[in-house]
Amino acid sequence: MATEQKQRLLTGDTPTGKLHLGHWVGSLENRIAMQDIYDCYFIIANVHAFTTRADRPQEIRQSVLDIMLDYLSAGIDPTKSTVFLQSEIPAIAELTFLFSMLLPYPRVMRNPTIKDEIRDKDLGDSYPFGFLLYAVGQTADILAFRPEVVPVGEDQIPHLEMAREVARRFNHLYCGISSHTPDHEQLTAGGLLPIIQPVIGRVRRLVGTGGPGANGQLLKMSKSLNNAILLSDDADTVRKKIMSMYTDPNRLHPTDKGTVENNPLWIYHDTFNPDKAWIEEAKDRYRNGKIGDVECKKRLIEVINALLEPMRERRKQFENHQDYLINVLEEGTAKANEVAEVTLGLVKKAMQQDFFNKKRHVTFG
Repeated sequence: MATEQKQRLLTGDTPTGKLHLGHWVGSLENRIAMQDIYDCYFIIANVHAFTTRADRPQEIRQSVLDIMLDYLSAGIDPTKSTVFLQSEIPAIAELTFLFSMLLPYPRVMRNPTIKDEIRDKDLGDSYPFGFLLYAVGQTADILAFRPEVVPVGEDQIPHLEMAREVARRFNHLYCGISSHTPDHEQLTAGGLLPIIQPVIGRVRRLVGTGGPGANGQLLKMSKSLNNAILLSDDADTVRKKIMSMYTDPNRLHPTDKGTVENNPLWIYHDTFNPDKAWIEEAKDRYRNGKIGDVECKKRLIEVINALLEPMRERRKQFENHQDYLINVLEEGTAKANEVAEVTLGLVKKAMQQDFFNKKRHVTFG
C-alpha cells in the first residue's frame, strides 16, 4: 500500500549571527515539532547575508557553521529534515530574476520589513540594490520548493505576503488561473505555485533583555543590540544576562510595588515558565511589593537553563566535528537542488521558455 506523501515545509535563517531565544519561540520550536509531520526543508540563506555584510565574507562563512550547529543542537534531525545552503542552489537565482518581473518596484518598497531594517540598521541611502532584491529573492527561496506551509516569526510576514502575491500573479499569467480563484483551489485548478500558509510562533515578537528604545518601546531581541540570550549560551552566561535584565525602572526597592505589564522579566516567565500557578501568584506578590526582582530572576534562570540544557548536551556531540556539519549541509543541498531544478523546469515550461528537451544537470565542484 502506498504511503501518503507528506506536505512540504520551507523556512530558514540568514546567517548574521548565532540563534537566540527569539528564534526559538518565533519559528525554531515549531520546526522541531513539525519534523515528523512535514517534509521539511531549512534554508541557510547565506547570499542574503551579503546585503548588509558584503565586506565580511569570513564572518558570514562562520555564521553558516554556527547556525548549522545551532540547528542540530536544538533538535533538527538530518535524517528527517533537509538543511541546505542557498548559494549552492542555482535555480533560486534564476527564479529571483523571473519573479522580479511580477513585482512592481513601488510594491517592494512598501514592504514594512524593508523599511524597518533600513531604519534599525541605520542604512540611510547607502544600502546596495541587492538589499531590495533580497525581498524578491525570498519569494524565490520559498517558491522554488513549492511548500504548503512556512513557519516564521512575525517580522517575516510581509515577505511571505509578497511570495503569495507572486504565486497568484504567476498562476494567473502563465497557468490561466482566474484571479477570482480562491487560494486553496489554485493548484487543483491548474496553477503551479502554491499560495503558502504561514505558521506563526507562539510568541510573535520576543523582547530583548535590555530596556526600551528611543521611542519608549521595548526592543526586539537581537544579537546586534546585545540584548539576546543565545541558544549556545552556557549556564553562567544565562545567569549573568538574566540578573542584569531590565525590569520595572520605577521599582527601587524589593518592597516597592511593581508593574508586570511590559516588563521583560514577566514576559519571559509567561513565555518560558511552565509553572503557570507560580507565575500568577508571583505576579500578585510583585504588584504588592512582596517579592523582589532577584527572587523572580533566579527562578527564570532555572527555567531558561532547563530549556537550554538538552541543547547543550546535543551540542557536545557536534561542536568539534565541523566536517560532519559540512557533510550534512552538502547532502541536504544536493537533495534540495533536485527539488528546485524541477520547479525551475516547470516554471520555464509554463512561461513557454523551455526550448530544449533535455534533462537539467547539477554538479558540485
